[in-house]
Amino acid sequence: MRKVRTIGFLVLCCWHVATLAQTHDKTYNVVLILSDDHRFDFMGFMGKVPGLETPFMDRMAREGAHLENAFVSTALCSPSRASILTGQYAHTHTIVDNNAPLPEGLTFFPQYMQEEGYKTGFFGKWHMGNKDGNPQPGFDQWVSFRDQGVYYSPTFNINGTEKKQPEGSYTTDLLTDYALDWLNTLDGDQPFFLYLSHKGVHAEFNPAERHRGSYKDMPIVCPPSMYLTAADSSTRVGVETPYDGPVNLDGIPDWVRKQRYSWHGVDHMYDGEIAFADFYRQYCETLRSVDESVGSVIAWLEEHGLAENTLVFYMGDNGFLFGEQGLIDKRNAYEASMRVPLLAWAPGFIEPHTRVEQMVMNVDIGPTILDIAGIAAPEQMQGHSFLPLLQGKPITGWRDRVFYEYYWEWAFPQTPTVFAIRTDRYKYIFNQGLWDTNELYDLQTDPHEMNNLIRDPKSQEMAGQLKRELWDWLESTGGLQIPLKKIYQKRIDHLYRGTY
Repeated sequence: MRKVRTIGFLVLCCWHVATLAQTHDKTYNVVLILSDDHRFDFMGFMGKVPGLETPFMDRMAREGAHLENAFVSTALCSPSRASILTGQYAHTHTIVDNNAPLPEGLTFFPQYMQEEGYKTGFFGKWHMGNKDGNPQPGFDQWVSFRDQGVYYSPTFNINGTEKKQPEGSYTTDLLTDYALDWLNTLDGDQPFFLYLSHKGVHAEFNPAERHRGSYKDMPIVCPPSMYLTAADSSTRVGVETPYDGPVNLDGIPDWVRKQRYSWHGVDHMYDGEIAFADFYRQYCETLRSVDESVGSVIAWLEEHGLAENTLVFYMGDNGFLFGEQGLIDKRNAYEASMRVPLLAWAPGFIEPHTRVEQMVMNVDIGPTILDIAGIAAPEQMQGHSFLPLLQGKPITGWRDRVFYEYYWEWAFPQTPTVFAIRTDRYKYIFNQGLWDTNELYDLQTDPHEMNNLIRDPKSQEMAGQLKRELWDWLESTGGLQIPLKKIYQKRIDHLYRGTY
């Protein structure tokens, strides 16, 4: 019965998506602005971080839609970016880590837009299967860089030719300028898709000079789970979020405890080269230029009379932990890792102050963009268009749970392979390949995931049900075999600070 339920959902959604194309009478341009490691609640309007200013993201939420429950299927740069471009889960497109090469025959959704007459441009971080920054399928204009790139004085690959940028120039600003310059070359009657893929706010956080030190007095607000396993109270920094919910110290997996004093743990982060408070503030300062980029793109659309027929998305490629469970970085299935910001702005199409509570995923981005362009999503896509949700319309049979997968990496063995399922109330986490406890959280009573219910007698039925659904999902989507890639790994310290 469980498999019938899953397959039924897929069939229903596929049928529904097929009926959505061409439900509007305008030809829409689309802009996708993607940031790196931007967690879901670090935006000014969320009220999470005192003093944090993101006026242009705030404007998108105010004048458009805030998708409050957006998730990635894998909280890691390359797999998530591949899922956005293919509409597929990582075990399907097989780009399961940051070194896995692109498989033959993989199709990206902008290729379908090109076939229908769209001009397409990519500007920024690709970081998916290629190390040289060379052009990839689906884009008429290409501006990218090698690997993770750098914040200052970068070298860009422009349509296959490397070009050194001016000394002291800043990558976020440069990418935005290149994108706007490209828009200025387009025929006003030709629809376009712009993919602006920022390096920011990836570690090591390096803000634009105009923003450096602007948050030097920002108060540090720590999550209540940050010091659950702390052995030394002297490591405490900032103010802890008030919390009076349940806590279960015995339910913390050993791998989480051990990672606390590691590259991705708050007690020895990046080999102790930066203090947590500086780390926190520099992240927020680096985010400011990304927010300004959003504002520049929207301003260009308004100045050129294209706001009424352009849909703009802003999204993070994965979340980022700032002390949750004593960790930094992402990769795991905790909320701050797998949950991302997602905003949509389209005057005349999306009503101001629209709140979308339904769960959406990175695999849904491609089908949704194709939908607004009047193009039916191809069969290989595993995500679905959420376009009606942006207009406050229901979608019959829409998902009520999301699934998550992360595959163990040779370079960062402290985090195991993780599979998870999350409903609107519960989350079940299966830690694969090690002798340790799995996890079950009631997010309604325990939003900070501090009370593992996996051994609670009253929760066994729920744990068993979610575990079965998780494995049914893997089976029904062809995910029971982990895609292994032949990778010749270089020294760990060659990887850019070990965080991408």
